[in-house]
Amino acid sequence: MFHADFSGVIKTILIVLLVYFGFKILLKYFGPILLKYAMKKMGRKFEQQFSQQFNGAQQKAQNKNTSQEGNFSIKKKPRNRRKSNKEVGEYIDYEEID
Repeated sequence: MFHADFSGVIKTILIVLLVYFGFKILLKYFGPILLKYAMKKMGRKFEQQFSQQFNGAQQKAQNKNTSQEGNFSIKKKPRNRRKSNKEVGEYIDYEEID
């Protein structure tokens, strides 16, 4: 069986604290650099996706414009006008009781 002596416990606590504070210091100095790198990478990916979608939509619009130039039509949905039924229920007059 293993026996925990006082010096072993102190060494373990010191190692844990050293790793904790070392990680904290490294993150303080290298965290912003890593964050900038990640943001640039996500920005490039976003720009690439946006340009693909925008170019695709622009090409479709150009194809429609060249094939049907000067021919426009607007289709609207008919409005559903609901008429209220005033004979829905019965009116009840309430009195205040003291």
